[in-house]
Amino acid sequence: QVQLVESGGGLVQSGDSLRLSCVAPGFTLDYYAIGWFRQAPGKEREAVSCIGYSDGSTFYVDSVKRRFTISRDNAKNIVYLQMNSLKPEDTAVYYCAANLMRSTCPRGTMIQHEYSYWGQGTQVTVSS
Repeated sequence: QVQLVESGGGLVQSGDSLRLSCVAPGFTLDYYAIGWFRQAPGKEREAVSCIGYSDGSTFYVDSVKRRFTISRDNAKNIVYLQMNSLKPEDTAVYYCAANLMRSTCPRGTMIQHEYSYWGQGTQVTVSS
């Protein structure tokens, strides 16, 4: 079973920035769309952002648009999520996942059950 690994989470203050990283030891992320999801306490896991491989397509949930930026370095087999202007409502465990069904991000949505390989998550806590 492939295990993705997230890092970069932490405790920050409102307005600060963090950069999350997602790597996949022993597995190439090439050809697959990669997504970031998050789950806050007591809430369902929600999609945050997606980046395609073949066309660099991206998707952002409305609540993070213009604050978060997803990117990937295919040579290094790593995907990033740059999070700026963090808010307390961004507090959650952040997960990255690989979509083996797509190499691009569909317009307007992310379908969680399409994502096969997941990481254990990294905690992001934003204090007010």
